[in-house]
Amino acid sequence: MQLLISYPEEKGKEEISVPLEDIGMVILDNPQITFTNALAMSLNENNSAVISCDSSHMPLGLMLPMFSNTVFSAKLHAQLQASIPLKKNLWKQTVAAKISNQAALLRKEGIDTKKMDFYLKKITSGDAGNVEGRAAAYYWDNLFGSKMFLRHRSGEPPNNLLNYGYAILRAIVARSIIASGLLPSLGIHHRNKYNPYCLADDIMEPFRPYADSLVLNIARETTSLEELTTEIKKKLLQIPVIDIVIDGKTSPLMVGIQRTTASLASCYEGETRKILYPEME
Repeated sequence: MQLLISYPEEKGKEEISVPLEDIGMVILDNPQITFTNALAMSLNENNSAVISCDSSHMPLGLMLPMFSNTVFSAKLHAQLQASIPLKKNLWKQTVAAKISNQAALLRKEGIDTKKMDFYLKKITSGDAGNVEGRAAAYYWDNLFGSKMFLRHRSGEPPNNLLNYGYAILRAIVARSIIASGLLPSLGIHHRNKYNPYCLADDIMEPFRPYADSLVLNIARETTSLEELTTEIKKKLLQIPVIDIVIDGKTSPLMVGIQRTTASLASCYEGETRKILYPEME
């Protein structure tokens, strides 16, 4: 089955067709785009994430299939029955993987990581001491070479690039969570009744430094970051195909995240107690 793209307002422009099985994510970045319900159903059947953007071209909504795992009810039951000690252990692993990857990126940039190494040793079950937050403060103070940079959703550039990159990353993680038979709203650590993607926000944490690294490179190559140009967005859309290493095996990020969420499902089912997270080189 093919996704057919046509341009009715641009006479002479040829139609484009793309095999649906090759599509992991679709981003709708123009209010004039229309698509059929048949396409929506086919994308859901293919477990493809569909992101719609607002008038500022920032990701606004996410459409995912309701069920894409053959044993969904069994896996959901295991997720619902997960004990508090298990969740605390899983969050400790998540924080450790995130800080480790943040430190790896800082080292790559020639920045001292003694503090990050210190924080890694201080992580306790459930990260009761909020080591994640302290490590993040040091990380953002140094990553862009200026202690004036403040990571905030509404902050100055390159915050806009980070927001866009994280939205893509979140969609990839949510898609993989669904494929693993889990609910993205039931988090390990994040708890917010207004957030339908608490688990996605948990699991994406160790993957954020890959998006940060890409944004860092774009910032160096681009004169102005005030506007998210088509060229910048094209570069950010490389996030799903960034090569990552998990348990000694290299794969594109989108494939690797599926291994991570599958390992999480195994943790819930009592088959293992370790989440497979990437190790940034």
